[in-house]
This record gives sequence, C-alpha cells and structure tokens, in this order.
Amino acid sequence: MALPIVYKKVKLNAGYRIDLLIENKVIVEIKSVEALVDIHTAQLLTYLILKDLKLGLLINFNEVLLKNGIRRIVNNL
Repeated sequence: MALPIVYKKVKLNAGYRIDLLIENKVIVEIKSVEALVDIHTAQLLTYLILKDLKLGLLINFNEVLLKNGIRRIVNNL
C-alpha cells in the first residue's frame, strides 16, 4: 500500500510502502534480515505517525522460531 505524505495541504508521493494494513488499525512491516535493528523500528514508527495509528508489528521471518522475530511497536501519539 502506497503511503503519500501530506504537508501543508500538498500531497507528496514519497515512495513509502506499507507491507500490510489490517482493518485500518494495525500496520505490519515484514522483514527477512539477519537481525532487526533500530532503523527497522524507526521505519515502522514513521508509518504509524504518518497514518495516525497506534499499533504496529515488525516481523522478521529470518528466525528459527517465528515468535522470536516479532516486535510490537506502539506509537504513543
């Protein structure tokens, strides 16, 4: 899903892409990397702020156990 930025009533197609948006309430960002790092959290938090949402899940599929690759990210609005 494309996520444009609106600044002072000007719509900018910045190229942000949300992997999954569930019920217009939860953003799911999917990764398959050696390890999740701070930039991945910052990316999801940016999406949450731009969509004015509170909850996101950051999922790394490059884990032996999937439950070890799930992070819950909360935007404290």
